[in-house]
Amino acid sequence: MPEDMALAALPPHRSWMRGGPRPVLALHCSLAHSGAWSGLAARLQGVTVTAIDQMGHGAAEDWDGVSDLHGAATEAAILMAERLGQGAGIDLFGHSFGATVALRMALARPDLVRSLTLVEPVIFAAAKAWDPAVHAAFRARHLEFARLIGAGQREAALRVFHGDWGTGEALDALPARTRSYMLDRIHLIEAQNPVLLDDAAQMLRPGGLEAVEAPVLLIDGAKSPPVIEAVQSALAARLPRVRRVSVPGAGHMVSITHAAEIAPAVQAHLDAC
Repeated sequence: MPEDMALAALPPHRSWMRGGPRPVLALHCSLAHSGAWSGLAARLQGVTVTAIDQMGHGAAEDWDGVSDLHGAATEAAILMAERLGQGAGIDLFGHSFGATVALRMALARPDLVRSLTLVEPVIFAAAKAWDPAVHAAFRARHLEFARLIGAGQREAALRVFHGDWGTGEALDALPARTRSYMLDRIHLIEAQNPVLLDDAAQMLRPGGLEAVEAPVLLIDGAKSPPVIEAVQSALAARLPRVRRVSVPGAGHMVSITHAAEIAPAVQAHLDAC
């Protein structure tokens, strides 16, 4: 394949060269874009961080409304990882939805993964066995959010979602362009439910997480919704090489709002791998 055609096949992306060629692939959360990694990337050394725009976000293609959104995001990330690694494993960063994509990659293509840095991977199905009460309360609220989308109440749905999973800043305080961007994509949250709520991709299958050989850094914000603690604990109990970091005062958007606080732990994780 000619080089220009190969590049065209890759998802839209941006890179930060931080003093070394070691490739890092970064996968953003829902309702964001590749630029969400700029704060953390600027604080790292010895790597080149490449972040992609995931389907439906940034400059990436729109979701068609019927296909497996999580599967398509995983395929795009695998394509970029293959290009960056050139036959060797690379370091993966993922936040929220992006962290579940990174984890799915590690399960499906361990040859591509040198290390994992997962910021609040929202594989909510993992919480069910760990803390059934917390999981049940979360699931009910999340399905109510999905009902609002189905009823066409997109702004109401966005307010619920942002209140639980945003930066802590009021939705109305955000720039109009940011609110519009999020509102236009709020339906993508519901599209992830088969994988994240019901584990349609079988990421939690017996023996799967236990076979992940790459070292894993799990990061969360101490003020995140309770379901996150259940998910993190469930994953940490099964992943064989895992370390947890919880950031006081931070919520779900910790990799953006507290990039300076988590950067030393991320750098140490990379240096040890």
